Amino acid sequence: MEAVDIREVGPRDGLQAEAPIDVDDRVRLIEALLAAGVRHVEAASFVSPKAVPSMAGAAEVMARVQRSADVRFAALVPNRKGAELALEAGVDELTVTISASETYNQRNVKMSVAESLTQIERICALAGGVGVPVDAIVSCAFGSPYEGDITPETVAALGGRLLDGGATRVTYADTTGMATPPSITALGQAGGGIDGLHLHDSRGTALVNAYAALGLGVRRFDTSVGGLGGSPFAEGAAGNLATEELVYLLDDLGYSTGIDLAELLDASALVATMVGHPVVSRLAAAGARH
Repeated sequence: MEAVDIREVGPRDGLQAEAPIDVDDRVRLIEALLAAGVRHVEAASFVSPKAVPSMAGAAEVMARVQRSADVRFAALVPNRKGAELALEAGVDELTVTISASETYNQRNVKMSVAESLTQIERICALAGGVGVPVDAIVSCAFGSPYEGDITPETVAALGGRLLDGGATRVTYADTTGMATPPSITALGQAGGGIDGLHLHDSRGTALVNAYAALGLGVRRFDTSVGGLGGSPFAEGAAGNLATEELVYLLDDLGYSTGIDLAELLDASALVATMVGHPVVSRLAAAGARH
């Protein structure tokens, strides 16, 4: 069975879009995901708690999660200071973000794309010195809520600049949910392939885009338990591709994820109680077939 790497981003990307929940519950969610077999988790974001109150206590989360050799914990960092704090907390991987959309980048991180590239190079230099990989996430890779369509050549060129600047890998994010299978194919052709994808379901195409990407050889996806997530800078942006929905599909297609679907659905039910509303995942509502 061919393996697919699922990076669970619910504890960071998913919960960042929700009202703050305490560290105890964030750790409890991560433990439930680990019990389900998840082995790659974006656990926290090392940002100012004033700017993002829902991510306060990132170092405490990292200090309390169960560590093992087969589990990788990632953390999102906005700048070198955040990277220093994350490395001190013992993360296994850093994630950084930059947008293919100049306007979105300004609104999201208060920097130009050029300034973000410089900041990411500094983070990569710091992380490279201690052997920690950096995954650069290119948001709005399939369209911007401000500039509209962005050519795949432009997006692929930005990905190339990130790799040249020291990023270990590049993940292309459909922040606005504008992607379709043809646009996934077009980006793959422009960039000589796609390493990883971060898909949102704003227009109901996340799962079909993942299916199309599998056919192109993509074996790395970001997903969020329950389908939690969203962006305050992209009007109408919905949550991430639900982890349980992708696992359900991959199981049927014969791919290996190492994740137990029944226990993952338990984690999805748990996070629904934590955030105080039903999750958007259709599989969570309907249940796996029996």
